[in-house]
Amino acid sequence: MSNFFELPVQYQLEWWQWAMAFFAAFVVGISKSGIKGISVITVTLLAILFGGKASTGIILLMFCVGDIFAVIYYNRYTQWKFLYKLLPWMFIGVIIGNYVGKDLPEQTFKRGMAIIILGVVLMMFWWDRNKDRIKVPDNWWFAGIMGLIAGFTTMIGNLAGPFANIFFLAMRLPKNEFIGTAAWLFLLLNLFKLPFHIFSWKTITLDTFLLDLRLLPFVFLGLVAGVAMVKVIKEQQYRQMILILTAIGAFLIFLR
Repeated sequence: MSNFFELPVQYQLEWWQWAMAFFAAFVVGISKSGIKGISVITVTLLAILFGGKASTGIILLMFCVGDIFAVIYYNRYTQWKFLYKLLPWMFIGVIIGNYVGKDLPEQTFKRGMAIIILGVVLMMFWWDRNKDRIKVPDNWWFAGIMGLIAGFTTMIGNLAGPFANIFFLAMRLPKNEFIGTAAWLFLLLNLFKLPFHIFSWKTITLDTFLLDLRLLPFVFLGLVAGVAMVKVIKEQQYRQMILILTAIGAFLIFLR
């Protein structure tokens, strides 16, 4: 039985690497409990620790757990009509991302992920600075473009959040409806991605499952902390700090 729970060599980390992994899992919980836009730091840290492609499967299982919590907590606020507009396009984007990313060499994949992360960070900075002056379109084609990009980037690097957030802001959803609708969106999207990671990319295995079991307690801590933090934290300052750290991490991924 002890051999069953023993991690393979590539997942036997130094103490400081475990600290990074635990913090990354903690951030997953915080992001899923309502503080949007910070899960990108989890993507960055785990890509540094485990490599670009391998990290996508490790993250996905933690995301699914966080999504289930978010759906339970915010379900009553879900606006299904907006999901019907966005989800089909996102599924198509996932399928495209699966075939584009499946056979990419690790170095190319990792640098592509770093570029996507930097692009997302810059987009989020730009959006935060200009959101009061921007009129985002709400036409059907806007849902199509955002959905395709979100689906592609979530398959390549679990980075759909900023694009989905812009779409929901364009739909002018109130805060609770925004969080509740996004919760179901990401749960359904991440469940749709699971077979691709298990059977196509093979980035979810028994070994990654056992690693995630060690990280999940910190996801739950993050969920509890996030619910409390949503009530007191100044989100703008927190997001800016996380985005700066994430941009630095993306450079590290690119150069590593």
